[in-house]
Amino acid sequence: MANDPLSLTFAALADPTRRALLARLAEGEATVNELAEPFPISLQAVSRHLKVLERAGLISRGREAQWRPCRFEAEPLERASDWIGRYREQWEDRFDRLDAVIRTMRNGRDEEKDHE
Repeated sequence: MANDPLSLTFAALADPTRRALLARLAEGEATVNELAEPFPISLQAVSRHLKVLERAGLISRGREAQWRPCRFEAEPLERASDWIGRYREQWEDRFDRLDAVIRTMRNGRDEEKDHE
């Protein structure tokens, strides 16, 4: 597996449990126990998912006395969104050109019908 930041981000996002954990953390800090509550998996499994998210930079873990909150970190998602955005613009341009071709073809057919 590649270790560049974008690859780590997409690999972390590939799993639905990790996406759900991120969605929860986007609402605010939480401990591992709080994050594990809604999932039918072990606390160890949740911890492994969190390590993947942390390695990708999508979360950070703090330490406040006995409380170890996990926090959502948006920067890796912003980089991924920027990368996807470049391709979105290309595809939108292509769809706009395709739409123009289809309109031209329809207009041509409409003109043929008018002459019949």
